[in-house]
Amino acid sequence: MLKKIRRRVKTLITKSFNKPKAKPYKPPSPNPSPPPEPEIEESIPIMMSPPKSHRQTPFLFPQTQSTVLPDPSAFFSQNLLKTPLPTNSFFQNLTLKNGDQPEYFHPYLIKSVSSSLSLSYPSRFSNSSFLYQVFNADLTISNTQNPNPRERHVISAFNDLSITLEYPSSNLRFFLVRGSPFLTCSVSNRTPISISTIHAILSFSSNQSRTKYTVKLNNNQTWLLYTSSPINLTKSSLSLITSTGFSGVVRLAILPESDPQFESILDRFSSCYPVSGEAVFTKPFSLEYKWEKAGLGDLLMLAHPLHLKLISGGDCCVTVLEDFKYKSIDGELVGVVGDSWVLRSDPVSVTWHSTKGIKQDSYSEIISALTKDVEALAAAPITTTSSYFYGKLIARAARLALIAEEVGFLDVIPAIKKYLRDVIEPWLDGTFGGNGFLHDSKWGGIVTKQGSLDSGADFGFGIYNDHHYHLGYFLYAISVLAKIDPAWGRKYRPHAYSLAADFMNLGRRANSSYPRLRCFDLYKLHSWAGGLTEFGDGRNQESTSEAVNAYYSAALLGLAYGDTHLVATGSMLAALEIQAAQMWWHVRQGDKIYEQDFTRENRLVGVLWANKRDSGLWFAPPEWRECRLGIQLLPILPISEVLFFDVAFVRALVEWAVPALSREGVGEGWKGFVYTLQGIYDKEGALEKIRNLNGYDDGNSLTNLLWWIHSRGEERDGSGVGDNICWFKHYH
Repeated sequence: MLKKIRRRVKTLITKSFNKPKAKPYKPPSPNPSPPPEPEIEESIPIMMSPPKSHRQTPFLFPQTQSTVLPDPSAFFSQNLLKTPLPTNSFFQNLTLKNGDQPEYFHPYLIKSVSSSLSLSYPSRFSNSSFLYQVFNADLTISNTQNPNPRERHVISAFNDLSITLEYPSSNLRFFLVRGSPFLTCSVSNRTPISISTIHAILSFSSNQSRTKYTVKLNNNQTWLLYTSSPINLTKSSLSLITSTGFSGVVRLAILPESDPQFESILDRFSSCYPVSGEAVFTKPFSLEYKWEKAGLGDLLMLAHPLHLKLISGGDCCVTVLEDFKYKSIDGELVGVVGDSWVLRSDPVSVTWHSTKGIKQDSYSEIISALTKDVEALAAAPITTTSSYFYGKLIARAARLALIAEEVGFLDVIPAIKKYLRDVIEPWLDGTFGGNGFLHDSKWGGIVTKQGSLDSGADFGFGIYNDHHYHLGYFLYAISVLAKIDPAWGRKYRPHAYSLAADFMNLGRRANSSYPRLRCFDLYKLHSWAGGLTEFGDGRNQESTSEAVNAYYSAALLGLAYGDTHLVATGSMLAALEIQAAQMWWHVRQGDKIYEQDFTRENRLVGVLWANKRDSGLWFAPPEWRECRLGIQLLPILPISEVLFFDVAFVRALVEWAVPALSREGVGEGWKGFVYTLQGIYDKEGALEKIRNLNGYDDGNSLTNLLWWIHSRGEERDGSGVGDNICWFKHYH
């Protein structure tokens, strides 16, 4: 892999470079004429802002004063409280309760306690069921004469790839930039600092200029400390180093594997440090990282395995240091030199219907099931008030409309259209009795009525848990209804865009009603679902397929409204989410990312945390493998074939899951998902099993299962990978 990357990336290790500024991508207007601009400019997930003349007041759901949301003012600076705040971010633990749970910044775990900051180069524990990184306070930095030793940190700035953390009375400011091999601290006002450790210091030495110190600990770690000007550091005790008054920049880095060959690399890049980092959408399926830096020389950062797969040398000059590596739960982190990276993702299909089509001799079976499923809509009204389960049910009904289109059975479309109008409108116009959408201005986003009163209601939707899951289902149903009923779509377009903006907004304006990309992590390149709940292992996500559905549905909304910006952004995020799922959730035999005992036992991760991998689910133990497979597949959509394009892996996954189906009490719905994947390489065998099912997941149907099987194309032997068809060019 790395050798391939090196061939693509220009080697430029000895001098810095000047890169022309990238021009923002502006797709052409759709033909024959552009649609009117949406009424909620700041809600549109756009790559560039529309003309000011087109900006109008965005639609907002009714305001609420939630009784369950935490107060953000404890940790954010006053100037940041005027803007929507992140609720699923990589630094969320630093904003909740006491703010003292660690967060993972690659390669270090960072923890803030009592006006001091601790960093850990974590060791790892693993077995066949889970693995996690272990936090130990390897080094802790504080003010020796701190007048306020119990002072909390203040987040004074944040961006896609960084935060700035300050202890005002301690005169310490930390630039916490993801992927930096150095921890960077700015010290002001001639402040004496201390560096302590839970280990014993075996040796402590400096260079002649007293700008570099080497610290060797009894746990086999070697740390290097660099300063922007001479500093007097003294080993005060077995585990404590102190200084006289100092002003300037202090940088700490562990020497990987305590290997002296890497010391010269850290020496070389110690003078240039990142202050912040942002991710910029420039072109379809292209993302650029830009770091603001200070100091002298070139910038050294670390790339995880998905970065290395996507990094492009054609758009920027970077150098991959193939042998300079740090350990990580996400796979080896490899050194990359350069002020900006361009990441290019493979494009994916965003289509309403199957990409391979359905043979006409299969229509009759699908139409028979379709007729019964549509008749059942009126016979079985929705009784749940849960935003999640309600969303699944309306998306299920919307699937029936698209399948009806594909098999040419349009007689059922009017009934589906009426049903969707009747069940969606109450949520949009505020007349749904049991629940509904409201707007919270404290953090900036949509909550539910139930969620605003009970943090556990709607699976924590009121504290910003699972937003892309719930709203993704709503957007799918709304996009389909807007497609088959354009007049309805025009009427409810502002509402639809408001729902999309909750997790799709790309803007940063202070007067926005939503934060930037609520769930999507622009460094890890996948989403988090944890919301405003403190977790010792950081953010987490269980269902990658529901995350894919969210961005896919947003792209479909763009198709329904002729909005190429929304199509571009939704498609890009869906593509990245898919590749991240394949990298970290899909566990292949022989993979090197995870330890052998975990890889041998598991074909899928259940819940992936920032600092942990778990084979169990929130709702099921590891032994329920059919549930693990199902939660990483549902809902079944045209884009599902891209998520599970590797036929050899799919076969191994099904063979791994099938034995669990013999367990007493296995639900018919979960069996259906296993058979769905079996259909990728064994259509006839899967079809027979599907025909014998007695029930289906609440977001699935017999019609949808038959559509999937009959749209698989020719059977394959399971020895290779499937086609990755892109229709994106049709919209650009």
